[in-house]
Amino acid sequence: MPEITHERIATFAAERINLPHADAVEHRSQVDGLRDRLASKIAADPGYALVKSLHAGSVAKRTALKNVNDLDLAVYVKAAEAPAEDTELVHWIADRLYEATTNMDRTQFEEQTHCVTVHYRGSELDVDVVPVLYEGEANDVGYLIKKHTGDRLKTSTRLHLDFIGNRRKVHGDAFLELIRVTKWWKRQVASRVDQEFKFKSFMIELIWAHLADSGVPLSDYPQALESFFEWIITTGLEERVTFTDYTAAGSFPALGSDPIQILDPVNPDNNVAARYDSAGRDKILNAATSAYDALTDARFATTKGRAVDNWQELLGPTFKG
Repeated sequence: MPEITHERIATFAAERINLPHADAVEHRSQVDGLRDRLASKIAADPGYALVKSLHAGSVAKRTALKNVNDLDLAVYVKAAEAPAEDTELVHWIADRLYEATTNMDRTQFEEQTHCVTVHYRGSELDVDVVPVLYEGEANDVGYLIKKHTGDRLKTSTRLHLDFIGNRRKVHGDAFLELIRVTKWWKRQVASRVDQEFKFKSFMIELIWAHLADSGVPLSDYPQALESFFEWIITTGLEERVTFTDYTAAGSFPALGSDPIQILDPVNPDNNVAARYDSAGRDKILNAATSAYDALTDARFATTKGRAVDNWQELLGPTFKG
């Protein structure tokens, strides 16, 4: 019986999905250059209102896809010196970033709703700089301003990176690669099936963390992916997902009314799926069901062509088996 093996999926991931190591180093260097300029400004100017910066996002976590072109940087701001009005914060941050550079135009610092996008003309990469209001708490705990409400959201870039990094230490690189493959599948659904499809990368990361912590084997990619989609189908995304890395088991908030509840491991008061309504959950369930059906059909296919056709439902037409 023809079978699409773990090795074939790993090869496809290496060729099509994963950010090559050399590119990752170059991307991190781009962010580190901005970090270095900010660090120099902070050291030279005691009155400068920024405290530190930390590389964040998928490149820092090593879950970035090959075609990533935007990077993330968390900039910690002295809360007492930030503008009182949230609407003024992004413009103020853009000015502070521009002050720290010597070879960039102010127009390269584009103000978004709750971040500043720094455009690099040579590499054509963008760095999204997100302000974190900082009051001196340990472990780089600070507060984001939520995009849609303006509320303060407790977070820690460092603890989020540690959360993913600790699981990589336990479960190996397969943990990260399965996240990347699933993010690739999500993009296939959004580009080829339903342009309105939403499935946050952070949710995907946390579901994989939950499954890995629960003992789901990750060494065989086809089997692990079946387990991922089967969990979504079986639970209907109605099972609350929590983590005890930074929160005692008995300290979680009461069960809420959100259709999907996946709690931020750093801040359990933050349901990372809070913006998904029942219709959004159903879209994920339907997509997961289609993916699971394709995987099981591929496993029992009697011809290689049939197996490849089913895997293309997940990975797109560039997968040739």
